[in-house]
Amino acid sequence: MKRIHLFEFEDLQWFPNWIRICLTRLIMVMHKKFKTSEDMAQLLSNLIEKTKTSTIIDLCSGSGGPMLDVHQLLRDKHNIKNIELTLSDLYPNLEAAKTINSKQNGINYRTTPLDATKLENDVVGLLTMVGSFHHMKPAMAKSILKEAKQKKQPICIMEINKKFPVVLWWLFIPLSTILCLFITPLVKPLTLKQIIFTYLIPIIPICFAWDAVITSGRIYRLDDLNLLLKGLDNDENYTWEKGIINKKTEKVYLIGYPTINGYA
Repeated sequence: MKRIHLFEFEDLQWFPNWIRICLTRLIMVMHKKFKTSEDMAQLLSNLIEKTKTSTIIDLCSGSGGPMLDVHQLLRDKHNIKNIELTLSDLYPNLEAAKTINSKQNGINYRTTPLDATKLENDVVGLLTMVGSFHHMKPAMAKSILKEAKQKKQPICIMEINKKFPVVLWWLFIPLSTILCLFITPLVKPLTLKQIIFTYLIPIIPICFAWDAVITSGRIYRLDDLNLLLKGLDNDENYTWEKGIINKKTEKVYLIGYPTINGYA
C-alpha cells in the first residue's frame, strides 16, 4: 500500500477529549462544505433499497458528523421514512449525545464506547463509516470488512479523497492552520473555549492542521481497497462495490452487502 499511517492527535488515548470534540466540530464544517451528506445519502438510499434494512449504525461518529444530515435527507429527499440511526464512537461526545437523544427524532447516540473493530453482538444494522476508515491500520480495516461479511451486514464507507504530496506537507500544514482560523466561526456550537484555544492560544489550529494533512496520507484509495478485499471478494453471497464520486470534491467509497435472502 502507498498510504502512510503517521499518528493523528485525535487517535491518541491521552489526547484531551474537549480538544477532540473541537476538532470533530471543525470536521463537520468541512463535510458541509464538501456536501458529503448529499453523496452519502444517495449511496445509502440505493443500499437500503437493496437490503431492505431500517437501521443504520454509524461508527466513529464524533460529534455526529454528516450522518445527522444524511438521516434527514433519507427521510425528506429519498422518502425513506422509517429509517433509524444510531451514532457511536470509541470516545463518545456525551454533550452531543445528550442534545441528540433529547430530540427523539429517530436518531440515538450511544453513550458507551463502541470499538469499530470489536462490535458487540447487539450491533445489528447497516454499518456506516464517514471520514473515519482511515483511522484504521490495514489489519484493523480488513477485520471490519471481514466481520461485516461474516455477519452478513451491509456496510458503507466514504472518505474525502484529498491527497497532499508528502514533499509539500510542510506547506499544507501552515495553510491548514490558517484555514482553521477562517472556518471556526462556522462551528456549531461555538464555545468560548474553542475561541480562546483557536485565536489566543492556537492549540486547536495546530492539531487540526496536522491531522488534516496526515489524513491525506492515510486514505485508502481504490488500489488499497483492492488489497484489503483480497480473500473477501470471492463469495457470490456477498457483493463489494467501490468507486469515486466526483462532485463538490472527490470522494472514495466502498459498499458491501449480502446477495442472498432477496438482497441485490
